Amino acid sequence: MKNRVLLGSMTGVLASVVLAAQAVTPAASKATPFTLDLDHWDQAKTTVALANGQTLGLIEMGDPNGPPLVMIHGYTDNARDWLPLVPSLEAKRHLLIVDIRGHGASSKPECCYAPIDFAYDIKLLLDAKHIAKADVMGHSLGSIIAQVFAEQFPERVNKTILVSSTGGRRSDCHVKQTIAGMDFRSEIVKLTDPIDPQSPFMIEWYASPTPVDEEFLRRQRYDAAHIPVKVWLAVLDQGLAGLDLQATLPKLRAPTLLLWGDQDPIFGPADRCALMRALPKAQVKIFHQLGHNMFWENPPAVAQVINAFLNSADKP
Repeated sequence: MKNRVLLGSMTGVLASVVLAAQAVTPAASKATPFTLDLDHWDQAKTTVALANGQTLGLIEMGDPNGPPLVMIHGYTDNARDWLPLVPSLEAKRHLLIVDIRGHGASSKPECCYAPIDFAYDIKLLLDAKHIAKADVMGHSLGSIIAQVFAEQFPERVNKTILVSSTGGRRSDCHVKQTIAGMDFRSEIVKLTDPIDPQSPFMIEWYASPTPVDEEFLRRQRYDAAHIPVKVWLAVLDQGLAGLDLQATLPKLRAPTLLLWGDQDPIFGPADRCALMRALPKAQVKIFHQLGHNMFWENPPAVAQVINAFLNSADKP
């Protein structure tokens, strides 16, 4: 289940975006500025051709000479996911907000959709942008991509932020799921093209008890519905099913921040336990009464934790 975004009012968020744009230093003139509304945000997207023949959609914001932060969205989403959070992040950073393969403006190949395929795209994106090393933040599926990227390309990572993530399963994590989950797989395998963005499933896919700006959700549903069903299924089967995350997590040596909402119906207490035990040195913050998309629900509070972590003296 997707938790809805709590934007308060879109006007308030967009006013914050304007203020963030004004805070960018003159050196940021070559970057796409923080923008006025959803239309301008979507129009700010460009594409980057990768050395493997794939193309990634990309929004760049902030100071192009500042510390780079790669932001990787979750399953069936796109770069717009991060719009609520961006105004509360420090404008001194060089934000690289991607559409992962199969999503948004990126290529939608016949294959391949395993975490290493997504992670290799991120590596090639940094190559294309001549960025030697970056902080990497991922949400949900994006957090698994961030894990694999940090494990396989440790020389390219400063710090890692895993939002609403999982460590798979461990036999020593005897905890109960406290929030009723959604059997989303059984619904996804029933999908056929074209997907109706207003179907009961799609509305539930982006639902939560939290008040939400309907235009934001409408665009999210519309974009997700335009992802071919074969891509939905490929990512579900290759990117999310049967992963042995515990086997590779010891390779993740970068300073790491783990963020969850305690009302997350997808990655609950067992997932949290498994990841925290695999990464015992990681910093952890659990937001009470927030869900899977807690950075939609309370962006300033989440950004405050992220900014403090990125500014801390911890070194890889």
